[in-house]
Amino acid sequence: MSRDLKLFAVAVGLGACGCGIFDSIFNNYLTASFDISSFQRSMLEIPRELPGMLVALASAFLFFLPSRRLAACTMLLSFAGLLALGTLSNSYATMLPWLFVFSLGQHLFMPLNTGIGMELARKGQDGRRLGQLNSVRNAFAVLGSFVVFLGFRYLHLNFAISFVLASLCLLTAACFLLRMEPGAKVPPRLSLTFHRQYRLYYWLCVLFGTRKQIFLTFAPWVLVTVFKQPTQTLAWLLTIGGVTGIVTQPLIGRAIDHLGERAVLCSEAGILVFVCLGYGFAGSLFSHDTAFLVAATCFVLDQLLISTGIARSTYLKKIVVDPAHVSPTLSLAVSIDHVFSIGVALLGGLIWNVFGYQVVFFCGALIAIVNLFSARRIKFVEA
Repeated sequence: MSRDLKLFAVAVGLGACGCGIFDSIFNNYLTASFDISSFQRSMLEIPRELPGMLVALASAFLFFLPSRRLAACTMLLSFAGLLALGTLSNSYATMLPWLFVFSLGQHLFMPLNTGIGMELARKGQDGRRLGQLNSVRNAFAVLGSFVVFLGFRYLHLNFAISFVLASLCLLTAACFLLRMEPGAKVPPRLSLTFHRQYRLYYWLCVLFGTRKQIFLTFAPWVLVTVFKQPTQTLAWLLTIGGVTGIVTQPLIGRAIDHLGERAVLCSEAGILVFVCLGYGFAGSLFSHDTAFLVAATCFVLDQLLISTGIARSTYLKKIVVDPAHVSPTLSLAVSIDHVFSIGVALLGGLIWNVFGYQVVFFCGALIAIVNLFSARRIKFVEA
């Protein structure tokens, strides 16, 4: 392992630990602190997901920063937002801007995380390297979730202290990123250019954004509001998914390198159809306890399926006409998929209020079917 790869792996892990703490407590924090409705919860995705729409623009604006210095700045931004969210959010209104700052840092890091990971991979082993880094991410996310589980169950941990702990993880991650070689700069025009040759990649990212948002917003909300599960339960489920992901992430990466992106993405879409139907209709088909077990299983499965997203990135790297397009195209794709993510969050909240959460997940199954047929259009390309 090169020095930069070691530093990046530690930074990714520490960032994941902080996010693991945040993800484990956020929905229960909202319920306990502000007692918001399901529709208000969906509306909250505007300040949380709006930064994703701004990734391409922000990346172009910050073109003067080399990639790894920019990655460090994104971690510092997330640190500041999360620290303020935990210590200065005395009301729902004051919480929103700090959530935006934290989310902006997280979304800016997304394409950098993938781009730097592929830069640090050997030729033909992009999937393997990204799978290994995802495995590290899962291990540290498990640690964050386990801290929440133990803290809330045995140590009387509260939300404010949890947010501070998570922010310190992000600050330390920034320090490790600053010790890496600076990396390359991206000309601002590349970050804002739409390439017609990559339209299938963009479309797959749109479908991922809509599918991801359904589970990101509404899956934990179902566990908290429909099945009445406490903070410890969500932390425990995230821990189970994370521990399982430590093993499955490298396997997914190897599968991408050996079987190709088409096989992996088609398999993910097919499984997701049943995951959405199980999550949405278990409550109507089974007793409360059995339905919760089915929903919990689907929740964990979705965590594992999210990791197949690295196949879209490796597919992009194979089809680019210029290697300099990789990083800015990843950034533009994040912006594109978040345009649809916000729409799905708002529409999903309306559907939940009018028809119930079951219809939200039925729509998710339909999106998965469209994703399946779209992924079948991927052609095999040599690395």
